[in-house]
Amino acid sequence: MSLQNIEIEKSILNQYKIILEDWIPQDASIAIAVNNSFIYFSTGHHHFSLKVGSAVPKDSIAYKVLQTAKKVDAVMENTLFETPYYAIGYPILVNGEQGALVVVLPPLFKVKSSDMYQFLTGKQIEDWVPISIDEISHIESLQKRTWFYSKGEQYKTAITLKELQTRLPNNFLRIHRSYIINICYIKKISRDLTSNFIVQLKDGVELPVSQSYINNLRAVLEF
Repeated sequence: MSLQNIEIEKSILNQYKIILEDWIPQDASIAIAVNNSFIYFSTGHHHFSLKVGSAVPKDSIAYKVLQTAKKVDAVMENTLFETPYYAIGYPILVNGEQGALVVVLPPLFKVKSSDMYQFLTGKQIEDWVPISIDEISHIESLQKRTWFYSKGEQYKTAITLKELQTRLPNNFLRIHRSYIINICYIKKISRDLTSNFIVQLKDGVELPVSQSYINNLRAVLEF
């Protein structure tokens, strides 16, 4: 599909936006891709920008939808934008050609409360222990495994950080590609010698805050 045809059909593509506006947040974004390039983009978030005509990255939600023709959703680190994002991709047809409609939700997006985790079951050696979410201080991704910590004990879970991020209560916040913290366990936030932010938990554990997540941390804690 040529960009000339895209301009002619812009009013048709805008209909998707009008329909979706009834149920997505105001700061969500919408992208449409056909033939491995983006043909439409509308955003409500100042950190998200995408050029029409640009190629679809191979590790993006849009690419997965185009390849599988199936709905795909995931938390993405920064494949398209400067900040991590949660996206849902849907297979659509545009002028008879296979396309992908991707809804990019705000970085702090959470699923509805009824689907939130109330506890995590962790493994220690040969035992499985259910731990209340409120008792978990932080969660870590290390060596392709996920670990969570409670009262000084370490537990392993098969759930990835990407899955956990959207189904944990609002007091849990992603601060790094490897860490999610429980805000209730923060002792203080300071800067190291290179001016990077460090979160110190009440048990003395210190965790770095990556540049990709610092804006989210500031927004939630209002500092």
